[in-house]
Amino acid sequence: MRTCNSGARTTEVEVATHVMSLRRSVAAGAVGVFVHWFDWAAYAYLAGTVATVFFPAEDSTTGLLAVFGVFAVSFGIRPIGALVFGSLGDRIGRKRTLSLVIFMMSGATLTIGLLPGYASIGVAAPILLVILRLLQGFAAGGEFGSAASFLAESAPRRRRGFGVSWLEVGSLLGFLAGSFVFFLLSTTLDDTRLTSWGWRLPFLIAAPLGVIGFIIRNKIEDTPEYRAMEANDTVPRSPVRELLRSHKRHLLQASGLMAAMHVPFYAVLTYLVTYETDHLGHSAGSAALLSTVISLLGLALVPLFGLLSDRVGRKPVFVGATAALLVVSTPAFLLMRTGPAGTWAAGLLLGAILAAILGTYAVWSAEVFPTRTRQSGLSISYNLTAALFAGTVPYLMTVLISATGSTLVPGPYLMVFAAGGLIAALSLRETVGSTLLRPEDISDLPSRAPSSDAA
Repeated sequence: MRTCNSGARTTEVEVATHVMSLRRSVAAGAVGVFVHWFDWAAYAYLAGTVATVFFPAEDSTTGLLAVFGVFAVSFGIRPIGALVFGSLGDRIGRKRTLSLVIFMMSGATLTIGLLPGYASIGVAAPILLVILRLLQGFAAGGEFGSAASFLAESAPRRRRGFGVSWLEVGSLLGFLAGSFVFFLLSTTLDDTRLTSWGWRLPFLIAAPLGVIGFIIRNKIEDTPEYRAMEANDTVPRSPVRELLRSHKRHLLQASGLMAAMHVPFYAVLTYLVTYETDHLGHSAGSAALLSTVISLLGLALVPLFGLLSDRVGRKPVFVGATAALLVVSTPAFLLMRTGPAGTWAAGLLLGAILAAILGTYAVWSAEVFPTRTRQSGLSISYNLTAALFAGTVPYLMTVLISATGSTLVPGPYLMVFAAGGLIAALSLRETVGSTLLRPEDISDLPSRAPSSDAA
């Protein structure tokens, strides 16, 4: 009897240890994407004020276009950051790149918050703003691949989908936090105070968040899979070259999953606000409220879909979500024409489908690649598709609606990427419960480097 009690206590201790380990891993992985999306939301919402501060006051439209141009350039440089940090992560470890990336992102964000405006230093102000946004974009190119690789390799095998899904919870929380801070600033400060110093606060707030994230990441151990490769001296010297030589198919498949996530994410959570006000005649407050509620819905559903993928598989969840998006996209935008109630119903439906995609795409993509090239594969596929398809959503929607005269354009546009994601998903094997260390990663797994899949 005593032995049974001892065994039960041992099991309880093991379970508690796994739970604490998963929590530390989630915190280390998600904190960086939180900081990144907090900064993204703050910059986007404060675009008009930033234009006033950093560009000549004679032409506000030109200044605003310049701010959005800087915003687009920061997306364009991300694939370069993905190449650099993806390769670094596969060569020197997930922990080091996680720490380096958040240090660079938060440092650049803090510097923007302290930067003098055009009235103080003239043309140097916008030049410095461009340089800092480029630095942020370069660092952001390494965030997803580092965090997704780390979470996938740190989470227990049977809860890997749940663990990795918290990466997107961090994204949604950062987006919501940035929106909320902007709401507070815009309602408590007049235009003069907002322009003189209020706009700086979100960028200054991001700095201590980055410091906290750096401390958390600096204290963690690297993943068992990476440490096993180190112990066996099988760490790749040229992971990107190896990826392009041996895993082009996996790269294309992961890119299909990523594109099917990026486009609905930006369409539903960002462009829908503009669509409601410009084409449906809804108030800005109502549109912003719906966007907030969709984000809150995502916070609740994303980890549940990650957990569901651990139970039934990645393929059924992702295939079901992209098939649903393919079917309901155009009817959803038709429903929005019926009035505010229809808009809310359609928006929440699209948000629920998006949550299913967000809950599974990252873990499935991580399981597709071998450990030797995982961070490179994730970084390149994520950031290349983001640069090509994510940042262009609002611009293309505006151009296509203007060219066709139809406000239903977003529906077929979403259908194209849903179909691409569905094709990619159907071409992939089921990976739930799979080991992340492949024969090509390591020839002999040493006992001193326990696998995270053992849990």
